[in-house]
Amino acid sequence: MKNMLLWLLMACVIAPAHAQEFLQITTVESVVPAGLGRSRMITKKPDGSINEIKMENFFSLTGINFHNVRLNDKLITDQITRLTRDGWELMFVTPGVYAADRSTGIFITRYLFRRTETSDTGEPAPDDGEE
Repeated sequence: MKNMLLWLLMACVIAPAHAQEFLQITTVESVVPAGLGRSRMITKKPDGSINEIKMENFFSLTGINFHNVRLNDKLITDQITRLTRDGWELMFVTPGVYAADRSTGIFITRYLFRRTETSDTGEPAPDDGEE
């Protein structure tokens, strides 16, 4: 039994650790009457580049626009689906709300993804210690 535990411990210590890369998506959804706000999906990639996609505002001239809410939901879930297909794992979702007064505000949500760093061939990058 002691030998088995020793082998297990050695396997854990010797097992190669792969580098991780991270990607963050921030959605900012405006709650401003008459559709005057700006809503965006901002993606910060591991290489530091930033991509910004326009999203729909929650409100139009007549009040809350459920069609826009559905479009934003689809945009977010489609992006999460694409990322998980590409090997990204959703680690954390952090929501937040800011309201300057009772008639305006924003919903902000951060999504943090990670995956094992890959080489240019799409294969996991070799460990630094490998020959």
